[in-house]
Amino acid sequence: MKNAQVRELTKMAITAALYVVLCYAFAFMSYGLIQFRIAEILLILVLYNKKYCIPVILGTFIANMLNGAYDMIFGTLATVFVLLIIILIQNKTVNKIIIAPAAAIINGIIIGLMLFYIFKVPYALWFCMISVAAGEFAVVLIGVLVFHAVEKNNKRFIDLLRE
Repeated sequence: MKNAQVRELTKMAITAALYVVLCYAFAFMSYGLIQFRIAEILLILVLYNKKYCIPVILGTFIANMLNGAYDMIFGTLATVFVLLIIILIQNKTVNKIIIAPAAAIINGIIIGLMLFYIFKVPYALWFCMISVAAGEFAVVLIGVLVFHAVEKNNKRFIDLLRE
């Protein structure tokens, strides 16, 4: 394997592992009705390079093993839809504006439905959707702001992401 391939594979493995570690380390707030999944900040990586889709999806799938097969399927599906929107919208400025609301709406609907119908949480469907959406919106918005600050102050890190 060439050095460039090893470097790429390493970056992808680290990204997937980081997603899983962040979910498990903060499991008390990454799963359930009120979700503030810090790992979702990694969605922002796809704004800089589409190749991060694979490790973020893989990380989501592995992290969702903690909740079982339904979360592995539906949670990962929600991530795929959010990343698909990012890829389809080529304008980076537009993506930065819509990523938090898009992630909130998609996760709110899919995960809210899953919590209500499959996991039978004892709350109204609208409450399930809004609670998941609110946490997702907050995390992704924080991620956008953090990456924006990094972009302004650490060009080398951003260049590494774009490679």
